[in-house]
Amino acid sequence: MFNSKQKVVVAMSGGVDSSVTAGLLVEEGYEVAGVSLRLWECQRQEPQNCSDYLGARTVAGLLGIPHTILDLRSQFVKSVVRPFARSYLQGRTPNPCVACNRDFKLGILLEWAKTEGAEFVATGHYARLLRDRAGNTSLLRGADRKKDQSYFLFALSQEQLAHTLFPLGDLVKEEVRQNARRLGLPVADRPESQDICFGDYKSLVESLAEEDDLRGGEIVDRSGKVLGHHQGIHRLTVGQRRGLGLSAAQPLYVLEIDEDQRRVVVGKKDDLACKGLVTHSVNWIEPPEKEEIPGEIQLRYRAPSVPCLVRAKGDGKYEVRFEESFSSVTPGQAAVFYRGERVLGGGWIERAIC
Repeated sequence: MFNSKQKVVVAMSGGVDSSVTAGLLVEEGYEVAGVSLRLWECQRQEPQNCSDYLGARTVAGLLGIPHTILDLRSQFVKSVVRPFARSYLQGRTPNPCVACNRDFKLGILLEWAKTEGAEFVATGHYARLLRDRAGNTSLLRGADRKKDQSYFLFALSQEQLAHTLFPLGDLVKEEVRQNARRLGLPVADRPESQDICFGDYKSLVESLAEEDDLRGGEIVDRSGKVLGHHQGIHRLTVGQRRGLGLSAAQPLYVLEIDEDQRRVVVGKKDDLACKGLVTHSVNWIEPPEKEEIPGEIQLRYRAPSVPCLVRAKGDGKYEVRFEESFSSVTPGQAAVFYRGERVLGGGWIERAIC
């Protein structure tokens, strides 16, 4: 990868991916230090959502590297948890993993690593990096397309990417587990962790909300006819079918959520089909050279990418037109632009164009 004498800080959760990341870097000859970020209070009934600090420390001991725990709980609540809850209360479906990667794993941790004399932070993400002679870094999909996590990394800056390593990028999951066994690590067969570390998000949102934010409202069809009532827009998301409490001749889906009126519009599955969307707060890893950018767009983790054309609208917003109608446009989710394996950039879905 680089000079084998360079110091690297590895973000260690106690799982197989971050443990193998540390082990491979030790084998490469790097000076490795493990760090676990304490971001959230673990719920005993949901251990799969929690970072295992003791497990990470055990692995660090086996590898012969130092291990530190950074307590960032207050910053995490302020920067990730509260915005996450606020988005649901606004009728949007957030993706907290993007902010966690940008602001914590490759934000606060990277700054801490620099103060410790480290050149890089390494994580167990399934993604790849390509650096050119001019010093620019491209972000690519992981070789394991089933585990590819480049979608969650679009918000990283060139400065962050320049000081990041993804040692698992060229491996598939089974190879990672094989490496764990070869290295003698006790996490080789540990179950997969969950995507959202706070588990029951509805209870979390309700615990942070004002009473008025939780009031219910009408469920209407596209003509405005009242079909029923809901118990809070934070419990619903665009595209949802189950849990609406409606009786109809054919399945009904959430088409739109009106925060101001607390009204939810439902319709047939075909009504979800959209021609495009508008994004805001776009971050370009590879800045476009033209006003119109052809490529592909991915709207959810593990969802297929679809051909599109991206046009600048001004004020940091972009209009995206799909080559064919698409039905997974959910305000609040990340919209990530690709060209082949490369991540061009991404932003947040403001609204659908149907």
